Amino acid sequence: MRKLLLLLGLLLGLTAQIAAARTLTVSTVTRPPFSLTQDGTDTGFSMDLLRALADTLDWEVSIVRHDVFGDMLSAVETAQSDLAIANISITAAREEVMDFSQPIFESGLQIMVPAQSARSPSLLRALVSADLLIAIGFAFLALFCGGMLMWFFERHAQPYFDRTAGESLFPSFWWALNLVVNGGFEERVPRTVFGRVFAVLLVISSLFVVSIFVAKITSAMTVAAISGSVNNVSDLYGQRVATIENSTAAGFLDRREIDYAVYPGLVPLLTAFEEGQFDAVVFDAPILSYYTSHEGREFGVIAGPVFLRENYGIIFPSDSPLVEDVNRALLGLREDGTYDTIYRRWFGGLN
Repeated sequence: MRKLLLLLGLLLGLTAQIAAARTLTVSTVTRPPFSLTQDGTDTGFSMDLLRALADTLDWEVSIVRHDVFGDMLSAVETAQSDLAIANISITAAREEVMDFSQPIFESGLQIMVPAQSARSPSLLRALVSADLLIAIGFAFLALFCGGMLMWFFERHAQPYFDRTAGESLFPSFWWALNLVVNGGFEERVPRTVFGRVFAVLLVISSLFVVSIFVAKITSAMTVAAISGSVNNVSDLYGQRVATIENSTAAGFLDRREIDYAVYPGLVPLLTAFEEGQFDAVVFDAPILSYYTSHEGREFGVIAGPVFLRENYGIIFPSDSPLVEDVNRALLGLREDGTYDTIYRRWFGGLN
């Protein structure tokens, strides 16, 4: 009997050791600053938090890095992975088929726009618009034609116009320009009847020309300002918008009925953005903030505040026995300051 009890004890101890030594499969996806690889090492806020959990719970983990966010979720849903961690938003739809830990990060959505469009003042964009350039060209042509008509009428009566046609090209244009801007040259008043009538008509018509010209500039500046600036969600309508498929950002844009293009992952999305294919990207605020302050600082800037607040969590297969242990460990990491240390390492302060 004693031998039997000893044998049972050894078997229980061996079983416990095997269970403790089990290696957990952890799925993730590259989403700086939450999960990325540097010099062949998995790092980032979520990866550091995972290591802290593994140390607390005596886990051995094997990390599987997926190329597509949806593949990571599918691996957990089908129990191919024991858990997944990155920047996974806690949503009702995901909670129906998988289990979440308590929140590990408070986030939200934000808008990123091309850095060039944010730096270009509206006035500059207006001055190089096609409509304004056409208006300027028409004004110069009208002044030139008006000046040459005055030369034709006054070339034998006014000494200022007593030149050949070739010599009068600029002086006639200069006279017409001064007539419109300053009301004319007092010492060069037209002397012929046709010249005086034409000059009066030119002055009167110049009032309308100047008014139309100013209105054109104002209109061009307004159009440039409206079409070239995105500062909030309402400005996204009519713009070229992009995000990642099946993300919370995509769901938000669907609900707001905003047209957008989708990409399977972060890398192709950012590549298309850097190539100037879009006016705005809507995605997770910390992801965009990290991109615009690191490798994407030359390409994009953040526009507007964070909206649609959401929480990230660790995700498990449905009814996973690991959830309760992880939640207790997360509480412990918050209480002993480990969580705060990891947060400051990647974000510089506490939210």
